Order: sequence, then structure tokens, then C-alpha cells
Amino acid sequence: MRQPSVIARRVAAASVSLVVAAGAAACGPKDNDAKGSGGDSAPHQGGTLTVLNSTPQQDFDPARLYTSGGGNVPSLVFRTLTTRNRENGAAGAKVVPDLATDTGRPSKDATVWTYTLKKGLTYEDGTPITSADVKYGIERSFAPELSGGAPYLRDWLVGAAGYQGPYKDEKGLSAIETPDERTIVFHLNKPEGEFPYLATQTQFAPVPKAKDTGTKYEEHPVSSGPYKVVRNENDGEHLVLKRNTHWSAATDAERKAYPDTIDVRSGLDSSVINQRLSASQGADAAAVTTDTNLGPAELAKVTGDQDLASRVGTGHFGYTDYIAFNPKVKPFDDPKVRQAVAYAIDRSSVVNAAGGSALAEPATTFLPDQKSFGYSPYDLFPAGKAGNAAKARELLAQAGHKNGLTVTLTHSNSKDFETSPEIATAIQDALKKAGITVKLQGLESNDYGDKIHDVRTEPGFFLAHWGADWPSGGPFLAPIFDGRQIVKDGANFNTGLLNDKSVNDEIDSINKLTDLGAAAERWGALDKKIGAQALVVPLFHPVYKRLYGKDVRNIVISDWTGVLDISQVAVK
Repeated sequence: MRQPSVIARRVAAASVSLVVAAGAAACGPKDNDAKGSGGDSAPHQGGTLTVLNSTPQQDFDPARLYTSGGGNVPSLVFRTLTTRNRENGAAGAKVVPDLATDTGRPSKDATVWTYTLKKGLTYEDGTPITSADVKYGIERSFAPELSGGAPYLRDWLVGAAGYQGPYKDEKGLSAIETPDERTIVFHLNKPEGEFPYLATQTQFAPVPKAKDTGTKYEEHPVSSGPYKVVRNENDGEHLVLKRNTHWSAATDAERKAYPDTIDVRSGLDSSVINQRLSASQGADAAAVTTDTNLGPAELAKVTGDQDLASRVGTGHFGYTDYIAFNPKVKPFDDPKVRQAVAYAIDRSSVVNAAGGSALAEPATTFLPDQKSFGYSPYDLFPAGKAGNAAKARELLAQAGHKNGLTVTLTHSNSKDFETSPEIATAIQDALKKAGITVKLQGLESNDYGDKIHDVRTEPGFFLAHWGADWPSGGPFLAPIFDGRQIVKDGANFNTGLLNDKSVNDEIDSINKLTDLGAAAERWGALDKKIGAQALVVPLFHPVYKRLYGKDVRNIVISDWTGVLDISQVAVK
């Protein structure tokens, strides 16, 4: 995901949404029944599940959504060629077939991927789903008026860079072939062993051309999943989904679809959401949230209440909060200065500023500490629990700053416990012990994002964060460290402006691998190699703590999304 604000909406839809984000092994809380609290814990069909969210599920069109693994609410309506495995913890970080019979059959060099649709797939009106519908759904995601989805296809598909969608170019994309109603073939510009992960994005959902209403399609998209949209008010602020009677569990091993109705209400204040889930009165007893965490104060209250504590789901999403350096700006052009900062960091105080150890885990690697990412433990600039000020001073002296130096740290004024004043102040205090005086530059959210993601204005020293489009090292390392992804006239995420041929070549080599386990090991090794350049200082990986209502059953939280999967939930 491009940035956490975006993550909230995506993962909320993953957090959606996405952009709401929500990862050590993620699973339901270890001290309670994973099926929920109460006497009748067995999941059964029926009832209404209420979803209380802060971020509206906007742009409810598969072309426009930017989700991780297809999103949470969106994946109830939009099935895709592949999807995430709906299991607890690390098992949930695997990609599995959805509309397709398998996760894809690659050519020898992984530049051609072939999929076969399952038999018996139908839309909400009973008409069959065809490979041509999947192709059309992808093509319409290129239309400028339907922009917003994941950008990979424009780069990966042969001849797709300048394509403007089927409304302007009816010939479509020749890189996607549909030799028959159940077969679809993708031709790529370069090897992409992780194509099965990309095929979980909602752009791979089928759209019947005859039912496409362009920008109005989001009001009533044609369902291929277990639920259909019966109400969409105020651009996703209130969504009501009802059971799709033409969906067949025989073709869908992932979604349980227990409730008859899903009632999504958004635009709510986070404190109100947690209060309602805590009280669990009326319809709120069968309610969940997909985008609202417990804050430090709320968590303290919950921890002291046995009943509430039993209704907290814990998850980890592939996500890292870190310090970023721009080596084009002095004094951060000197690696010794960057290393000095890394040694001086007091991660204990940073974790406390992020809400405490229950909500944040200290990080010394850029990759999240999950196997699917290729996590390989390393600590190249060991700071201990409270920072190594002596080592930092030694390096500063070697860099010609024996009397210390003064720098400016740019951060957001948003109270997000990630890039916020609390984190910045903790860093300021730690670096002071090493002789580094830190001036704080707090910016409003939009100004902050604009400044740090523009190569012309990027500061030398700032707070940043990154979340995964899917649980692998590829979408985590490449956007931040691949020199060919430096954007000079748009949103740039390669904050260190790294353009190292050996790094670029290794990224290309790993992308050729279709053995995702082997690829993960290589991503882990590459993470350590890049880490030696001290272009970033990993701070922590967030932990997600979310309440759910007392009548909610069958809690599943995977390492893919880090949040409760509403496709598995049942209500009492």
C-alpha cells in the first residue's frame, strides 16, 4: 500500500478499505475462545452482522478499489481469480484459488500466466461468469474515470502503459487472451513470480459488459460473491449487503457467508465505535469493526475487564514505521551520520509513544517479522533497549561533528501514533543524549504527505511508514528501494533515492521465481543488504487490537490483513 492513510481506506476495505491498515503470528487473542465468547459458540447461518467503521467504503467499484487481498467488505461481493487464505495467523498469508481452479500456471520464465475458471460460476442474476468478463473487468480499471486501483497491471501487462480503457478503446488489451469461456491468459513485460498475489486485487473481479454503467456501477455492482449490494448511501457511508442466492459454496472454499445481512455503517468517530462495541447493546452485540483500533487508554480499560478482554482480536498486518533519510540533504549525505541516528534511537520510548508494547513491537528490520515476507532477523546498528548514545557520539566525531549537530525532523500533526508528535518527541529526546539537537517540524496531514513524497521538497530527516499490498517482500522493498521506481514528477516513495544496480538486479532476479518460499528467503537477504546503507531506521511494527460484539462468533485474523475477516464471522 502506498501510504498508511491509504492503508486505512484499503485495508478498511483493508483496512478496507484502504486505507485503513491493520500482523508475531496473527491470530485471535490467545486467552479466549477463538469462536467468540458466550455459551453457543458454534457458528451457524442467519442474522445480521453490523460493521461499525470510521472510514466510508467509498468507490465501491472493483476497478477503483485499492485493497490488500481483495479487501474485507469488497471481497464479500467481488470474487477474483485468486484470494487470500481465510485462516488464522501465518496460514492466512497464503494465496489460494478463488474463481480459478488454481493459483495460475506460469510459463518457464513467468512472463505468461494462464488461468482456468471453475465450472458453475454465476452472477447474482444467475448468468454465467466467463473469462471475457474477467478480461473486461481488468480493462475498465484502466479508464481514467475509474482510476484508484492498484497500479501494477499498467506496468506489468504488455502494451498496457498507454491504454485508456474500453470506453475509449474498444479493441481492449491484446496482452489478455480469452481462447474460450473458461480460459484467460496474461502476457507480461517481464517475469513476475508473484502474479498470483496480484490476482487477488479487485481489478480481477468479473464485470459483465452489458451491465456496466460506468461511474454509476458502484451503486449496484453485479455480485460474483456471497452477498449483493441492496443499498449504498452517501458514497459508501451506509452499505447494506444481502445474501446472493446464486452464490454457491461448492465453488467457494474460502467465504463462509454465515449472516443473511451485512449492515456497514461508516463515518463514525473511533471512540464512539469502541464505546458501542464495548457496551454491545442491541444490534451492536452482533457488530465488528474492520478499521478501528483500540487506543492506549481504551486498551488499558479493556485489559482490566475480563469480559471485554475476551472480545479483543489481535492481529499483525505487514507494516513498518520508520525514520527516512534523504541522502541528498546534508548532513545525511554522510552514512556515519545516518548510522549515528540509528545507534541513538531508544526504541523502548518510541514503542511507549506508539501506545505501548501491546500496540507496537520494536523493529530493527525493514521487512515485517513474518515468514511470508522473508523476514530474516538482523540488527546492524544495535542500540539496545534505550539507545547507544556513546556509539552514536563516536560516529558523529568521525563524521566531523565532535561537538554534535542540529537537525530538523519532519512529522505529521495527525494523532496516529505513527508519524505523530508523540513519536517525534521520543526521537528528539533520545538523540539529545547523543549530542544531536532535533528541531521538530510538524505539518498537517496533507501538507506532510505532499512534502515527503515529492523529490523536490523531500526533507532530509522525517517519519514514514509502509504497508504491504500482499504478504511478500516484493511490494515491500521494491517501491522503497528500486531505483527505477523513483518518481520525479509525482508521488515518490523511494525516500532514500536509492538507485543501486545490484539491488535493482536482485529485485529482477527474485521476481523470476515462482517458488514463493525461495523468493521469500531472497527478499530477507536483500533487506539486510539494503539495511547496511542506513537509508532508513526501522522503529516498530504496529499491533492491531480490535473489539467485537458479544454475539460475534468464529473469529479469524490472518497475517495477510491483520484484522477480523468478516467472510468467516457468524452471529449468535
